[in-house]
Amino acid sequence: MKVLLALIFAAAAGYFLGSLNFSIISVKMLKGKDIRTMGSHNAGLTNTYRCAGPECALITLAGDLLKGIIAVGLSRGFCHLLSAGMSPGNDTHYIGYIAGLFAIIGHIFPAYYGFKGGKGVLVGVSTFLVVDFKVFIALLAIFIVILALSKYVSLASIISSAYCPLATLLMSWVVNGNGFKRSFLYLILSIPMAGIVIWMHRSNIERLKNGTENKFSFKKIDISKEG
Repeated sequence: MKVLLALIFAAAAGYFLGSLNFSIISVKMLKGKDIRTMGSHNAGLTNTYRCAGPECALITLAGDLLKGIIAVGLSRGFCHLLSAGMSPGNDTHYIGYIAGLFAIIGHIFPAYYGFKGGKGVLVGVSTFLVVDFKVFIALLAIFIVILALSKYVSLASIISSAYCPLATLLMSWVVNGNGFKRSFLYLILSIPMAGIVIWMHRSNIERLKNGTENKFSFKKIDISKEG
């Protein structure tokens, strides 16, 4: 029963915190517009920077990172209070993956914005900042290399997400010295987190195949031309 309560709390905390989309919030507050009607229509960091500028992008970056971190922290704390752990010495680690998954779902399908949000990349990143910092560093390195070589944010996001389960397994099992069973559990928990982010990039994949995907640029779109 304690484990079930911890899982329910993690899912709820992740989802409702994840539903707070700081791209939508910042652009509405500072520009009086809906980011979902601008540029690529995606309520994420890249589109926010392109269409609304660095101020809104910075708020989006900070807010969307923090909500994932807070969701995982709250869920671990609640799990610890319930003593709902799966093993001594690591009694709240697994719950972070549950909170992170539902934070991603909340970001993509936010309860507060008609279930139309972003693609979940930043929230996934923030989850691994807390769950396993070594995985975060590995995925960030992959992201930076792919972005530098291709100039496609979407491609870098897709490839780094695809490597997430493998990085999770290797960092837990080989680097952190956890047993294979525990590490395999973390791998299984990371698969839907990576999978949903990749699925949300399906339109980007089509554009990449067709050669019509926009490359990353520091140029800003004139929002006066946006709806």
